[in-house]
Amino acid sequence: MNLRDFRLGFFFASIAVLFWGILPIALKLSVSFIDPVTLTWFRFFVALVFSFLLQYYAGKLIEFTQLTMKDWLILSMTAIFSIGNYVSIVYSLEYLSPGEAQLNFQTAPFFLALGGVILFKEKLKPIQMVCFITLAIGMVMFFYQHLDFSKDKNLLIWFGILIVQFSALSWSCFALMQKLMQNKLSANNTLLFVYGFGTVIMLPFISIESFNQMGLTDWYVAIFCAFNTVIAYGCFAQAMRYWPASQVGPMLALTPIFSFLATWVVVEFAWWPTIFQSDDLDIIAILGIGLVIGSVVAMQLLVRFFSGRLPFKAH
Repeated sequence: MNLRDFRLGFFFASIAVLFWGILPIALKLSVSFIDPVTLTWFRFFVALVFSFLLQYYAGKLIEFTQLTMKDWLILSMTAIFSIGNYVSIVYSLEYLSPGEAQLNFQTAPFFLALGGVILFKEKLKPIQMVCFITLAIGMVMFFYQHLDFSKDKNLLIWFGILIVQFSALSWSCFALMQKLMQNKLSANNTLLFVYGFGTVIMLPFISIESFNQMGLTDWYVAIFCAFNTVIAYGCFAQAMRYWPASQVGPMLALTPIFSFLATWVVVEFAWWPTIFQSDDLDIIAILGIGLVIGSVVAMQLLVRFFSGRLPFKAH
């Protein structure tokens, strides 16, 4: 990897991590004025417009003419899983802080690994099993203060955790379905179909009245959520052009840190004090964060190392 590719890859990966890190702040704000399905529809609609124009002028839409009925069915399943991911993560923020939600979402690579075993007959390596265990330990360390199930507040938090796990599972299924299509359809065209399918399928379930009742600040939040989708996924795709996936993955594992930092900034400046409170983190919880992120990074780097493949290009 030359210096130019390293800098560009680092730049685009950093932008993706930053935008995904602060996205839960905006999503949590949106809960007060728009329901998750309507917000997701709006995000998909905006992304659809930009993605269609991009693929149209790039001459990439011809890929769709080569698809079979089975391919369209797989694409539809891909879109359904993506909708589940988008909608459920917003619901989870009614019960969790942005940092807590992002940290819990780090189980997604592990669901992805299990999916690879089921769909593609891949084998789990010992280092992956170790990372599974350390991730679970890290999660328990982070949420150990909420293990008293006799308190209603703790029950709500664990309900939020279950929603995030559903969201992570949905995202993993989306990624696996996308992988099934990778030889027939580019990632950008897959996303284009997902946005179009979601825009149509969710239309009967949205609340148009929400848009009429939104104030100027509400529109700012909704528009940010929509363009966050376009910018973050666009930068992620660009990062994958300049860096191998084994380098981009560990960078994305830093997303929860940005979410915790963003929450800290919001609390320190007393922005929306009725919505955001400081995360009550003691040394055990902080060590839990480190163990979770370390497990995800180790899984993506060490698996290649123990397979005899260097995670970084040798030039």
